[in-house]
Amino acid sequence: MMAPQTVANPPPVIAVVDDDPAVCSSLKFSLELEGFKVRTFAGGADLLRARDVGICDCFVIDQRMPGLSGLELIDKLRDRDVAAPAILIISEPSAALSARAAKAKVPIVEKPFLGNALLECIHQACRRAE
Repeated sequence: MMAPQTVANPPPVIAVVDDDPAVCSSLKFSLELEGFKVRTFAGGADLLRARDVGICDCFVIDQRMPGLSGLELIDKLRDRDVAAPAILIISEPSAALSARAAKAKVPIVEKPFLGNALLECIHQACRRAE
C-alpha cells in the first residue's frame, strides 16, 4: 500500500506596487527569501491592468505614486471585489492619512522599514485572509 501524499500549500502571492524600481526590487528579493511569491507593479494602472490580480493574497502599496495614490488604488480594488488585505507603505504619514487608512482598515508601515515590521504585517494580513 502506498503512503498518502501530502500536497504542500502554495506560497502566498504578494503584490508590491511602488513607482520606485529599487523599492520593488528590494522587496521582491527579501520577500522571496521569506518564501513568498512576489509580483511587482510600477503603479496602480499597471496593477489594475493585470488580468490575474485576484490571485494575490496581499497587496503592499506605496501611498505616494503618480496617478492613483495608494488609498485610491485600494478603493478601486475593493470596487472590483478584490478583498485581499492591503498594506500601505509611506514615509511620514500625516494624521489625516493615518485616520483615512484606519477607517479603511488598511495598516500603514512606515518607510524606511525598520526590523521586521513589514514582514510581520504581511504575515498577519495573510493569516487574517485565510
